[in-house]
Amino acid sequence: MVELLGRPILEHTILLLKSCGFDEVCIAVRYEADRIIEYFGNGEKFGVKAVYRREDEPMGTAGAVKGCRDFYGRDDFLVISGDAVCDMALDELFRAHKKSGAAVSAALHREEIPTRFGLAVTDSEGNIRSFIEKPGWSEVVTDSVNTGIYVLSPRAMEYVPENVPFDFGRDLFPLLLKRGEKLMGFDMGGYWCDVGTPLSYYRCCVDALEGRLEISPSEAFSPVSADIAEDAPQGGIDCPCKSRAAVMGVLSEAVLDLGADYSDGIRIIRPNYSLHIAPRVRVSAIHVDIRSDDAEFARELTLTAKELIEKLEL
Repeated sequence: MVELLGRPILEHTILLLKSCGFDEVCIAVRYEADRIIEYFGNGEKFGVKAVYRREDEPMGTAGAVKGCRDFYGRDDFLVISGDAVCDMALDELFRAHKKSGAAVSAALHREEIPTRFGLAVTDSEGNIRSFIEKPGWSEVVTDSVNTGIYVLSPRAMEYVPENVPFDFGRDLFPLLLKRGEKLMGFDMGGYWCDVGTPLSYYRCCVDALEGRLEISPSEAFSPVSADIAEDAPQGGIDCPCKSRAAVMGVLSEAVLDLGADYSDGIRIIRPNYSLHIAPRVRVSAIHVDIRSDDAEFARELTLTAKELIEKLEL
């Protein structure tokens, strides 16, 4: 439900599914279940038919999908995580799966730093030979990561036990390989981001704003330009830096628990002041704009922010 360009991430996912021809969606919910169900309802507003399956206890990724078996029945179906953002051609993945006859077809993505993800080792024909879950650098043998986007044949789910926590990457896929089932991996290209940290969320926002991620903002979304005027009131200043994104990433993590808004840089609004920190567009600098009825307080807070940014550059 975290927003990206004015829409919850899950809404972007559902709109992508709809654009790729998937118009029936079963959402496995536990955390924030009531909020999700209230927002999406029966899915009609988003052009799909949505139903829900609740978990009382965490059942793992495969266990949660097993709870949707009355939904997918005997048909091949697509699984996609609710906490990732992508613009992949999911319909092409589905067609490739049907053509391959595999038990599972996984969407793979190339990552420069793959240690946060599960790896998939494939042969020259795309057959997955091994999975490595969240490796240390000494275990990294490929840059091809498992995105958590799969097309599954119902026979694959027969290996998932009832009412037992079970995970796709850790439990089911190694079991399928052991039983001689065919698993395929397809490098999908396009954009994919696991929005699992404040830094990855920030980068995803920037990628969406700069066009590297193709998603539709909400009609109400109106990004404020980060190219703030030089004469910003109450002491707004530029802080030159070599890596705007890296510094913003550290700042984003530092203020995460303060209820910051990350939709256009970092915004914090309090009864006695407002703070806006955002990268400049045309120069390698970060602009700090702090406003308060107490001009001295605003000046002191601005200087403190400037000193922090300078230290982060050292």
